[in-house]
Amino acid sequence: MSTKKDAQHLSCTDCSVYNCRTRSQQFPGFCLTTKDNDGNSIASDIEEIKKYLQGDHQDAVVARASAQVEGLFYGKKTRVEEIIEFATRIGAKKIGIATCAGLIGEAKIFANILEVKGLDYYSAICKVGSVDKADIGVLEEHKLRPGNHESMCNPILQARILNYQKTDLNVVVGLCVGHDSLFTKYSDALVTTLVVKDRVTGHNPVAALYTAHSYHKRLLQQDK
Repeated sequence: MSTKKDAQHLSCTDCSVYNCRTRSQQFPGFCLTTKDNDGNSIASDIEEIKKYLQGDHQDAVVARASAQVEGLFYGKKTRVEEIIEFATRIGAKKIGIATCAGLIGEAKIFANILEVKGLDYYSAICKVGSVDKADIGVLEEHKLRPGNHESMCNPILQARILNYQKTDLNVVVGLCVGHDSLFTKYSDALVTTLVVKDRVTGHNPVAALYTAHSYHKRLLQQDK
């Protein structure tokens, strides 16, 4: 059950105007485009970032390439194709693939597509290193198969391997929650996501949001 929040704690999910998208209406009083939650103007932040992204450094190139891919291919190209378009526009030649072991088949198809499109690639599977979960303090009862060797996911090693390969852009293919966070943290190259892990919904996590008032209504129930 939602509770009414005071203005200081209102943010973008409390908005119903979204004037930031088109500037065709009025900004609500709590809009983060006009001020932060302490009432301070963020105009200086906006101007600083705008000027920063007018440059020719990597962040600026990425910002413009992202906008170009969105504007030119909106509703026309798949995520796979958008990643290829993005990689081309930022000058990425070598693509790293950080894949879940459970999606290695999908990663192989993606690798084939990259090759056909003239892009080099290098992949690292999540179980690389074959370190048992118990070796980092995971209890046996917290394994899927207690009493057996069960390799932990090793996103830091995945990142290091792709760093050693000097990849220009790394693509996540189904890394687990948290493992994707560590991979992104330790990756030298930019990271984008092709597949988000969700075993229950067939890797379509937004399905839980679409059905939060029906099949997954437990999501809106307070934990007892």
